[in-house]
Amino acid sequence: MASRWSDLDRPPLDQRALSRAFAHDALWREIRVVEATGSTNSDVAALARANTPEGVVLVAEHQTAGRGRLERQWVAPPRSGLSFSMLLRPAVELSVWSLLPLLAGVGVALGVARVCELAVALKWPNDVLVGDRKLAGILCERVESSAPDQRPAAIVGVGLNVTLRDEELPVPTAISLALANASTTDRDTVLRSVLREVAKQYANWVEHEGDGAAVLPAYRELCATLGSRVRADLPDGHVVEGVAVDVRADGALIIDGANGRQPVGAGDVVHLRPV
Repeated sequence: MASRWSDLDRPPLDQRALSRAFAHDALWREIRVVEATGSTNSDVAALARANTPEGVVLVAEHQTAGRGRLERQWVAPPRSGLSFSMLLRPAVELSVWSLLPLLAGVGVALGVARVCELAVALKWPNDVLVGDRKLAGILCERVESSAPDQRPAAIVGVGLNVTLRDEELPVPTAISLALANASTTDRDTVLRSVLREVAKQYANWVEHEGDGAAVLPAYRELCATLGSRVRADLPDGHVVEGVAVDVRADGALIIDGANGRQPVGAGDVVHLRPV
C-alpha cells in the first residue's frame, strides 16, 4: 500500500493541527480531512439535510467526482490542491443569498493574496484568476433542511490549484500557485488563510443583514470582469455581448450591449480579447 507520504512535494494535511488552529474560532467549529471522496459538496449537503449546524469544513485530499459551476468537472491529482466545502446557514433573507457566491470569491481571493503574495482577481461571479488564468473555482449550492425550524444551508465548495504542474492542469487556461511563483505552496497555510478571510467576510455580511454594501465594494475592486468586453451565454440559450459596467445590488452583472444595459444573474461569462 502506498504511503500517504509517497510524494514528499505534496504532504498530507494534518486534521489535528487544523482543528487546534480553529478551536476557538467563532464560525469554524469542526474541520474534517478525508483521504478521498466523490464530492465534498455532496457530502456536506448530506450533513446539511441531517440538520448539522453551520461551521463544518470538509477537506478531501483527493476528490474523484468534483463539480464546478455549470456541472463542469473539477479533477486534480491527490494532494495537488485544496478541495473543500463549507457548511453555512446565513441568518439573512433568502432574497440576498445571491450575494453569497460573490462574498465567497472575495474571501478566497483575499485569503490567497495575503499569504501567497500574488496579484489575484475575480471573473464574475467568483472564479479566482492570476492574470487571465484560473486558479480556483467556487460552487455554491442551497440545501433545505428536514427540520421545519432549521434554516436552509448554503454549501460553499472550493477547488484551488496548489502544486499542479503544467502537464497536470485540467485545461491550458488554468494555473496553480506553484506555476504562479507564489511565496508559499503550503496547503495548510493557504487553507487557514482562506477560511479566516471567508469567515471575516461572512460575519460582516450577516451582521449587516445581507446588505450588498458589505460585499460589493471589495468585490468590485477585485473583479477583472468590470470594464472588460464580455460574452454571456445564458441558461436559456441567449447570448449577451458587450462591456461589463457594474455589479447590481443583488450580484447580477450589468452588461452594456447593442440593446442597452442588461443584467445577467446566471450564465457563463467569457472575457473577450480587444479587437
